Amino acid sequence: MSRSREEDLYPPVKAFLEGQGYSVKAEVRGCDLVARRGDEPPVIVELKTGFTLALLLQGVDRLAVSDQVYLAFPAPARAAAWRHDRRAILTLCRRIGLGLLMVHSDRSLVEPLLDPLPYTPRPNRKRQALLLKEFAQRVGDPNTGGTNRRPIVTAYRQAALACAALLNRRGATKAAEVARITEVAQAQKILQRDVYGWFQRVERGIYALSPKGETALETYADVLETLEGKERQAAEPDPTRRTG
Repeated sequence: MSRSREEDLYPPVKAFLEGQGYSVKAEVRGCDLVARRGDEPPVIVELKTGFTLALLLQGVDRLAVSDQVYLAFPAPARAAAWRHDRRAILTLCRRIGLGLLMVHSDRSLVEPLLDPLPYTPRPNRKRQALLLKEFAQRVGDPNTGGTNRRPIVTAYRQAALACAALLNRRGATKAAEVARITEVAQAQKILQRDVYGWFQRVERGIYALSPKGETALETYADVLETLEGKERQAAEPDPTRRTG
């Protein structure tokens, strides 16, 4: 629906609701559209020419008046963009408790995408476990929130850096020996998979540092310093431990 106006959306949405037995009126106490069916709670519909933050905020405000609030907007001209955002928009509105109506280009079809239902969040235990695992395994705090000057330093990248630092010191080394010295349990898989292109296989089971790996050691010098500091701390004897 190109160059739609909000008033262009009203007739098809009104007809859609009237077809379900509702009585519909426009501009009631600041609401674009209000519908009633018998003694049921009012249905409120806010109209906008696109799904915007302003539309979302209007819908949230109307939830103070009724639990039955819909946001109506025209079908986007770029279908690919809508397909990309559809899932995130539906998830957001479902969490807030808002319904969605899409008015298609010929204005003869109003497609209900989502009904406003009470949302009861269910934690994703798997994602939570992965979050906690990454938090626990990451050494220090190597990233700055909001910055994208370099790739995010994950626990996996830190493990790969430990392997790269060892190869930089020792030259070509057996993967099993890298795992033993660095105490990185997944070292052999890291070298074999070579996700970042930091390693090169010299012969079966033996790896060396690639030029890209040498650059990475410079890029992540601060991370390496933290990792080496942890190794030194682990190697130091505990002064509180009694020795017989």
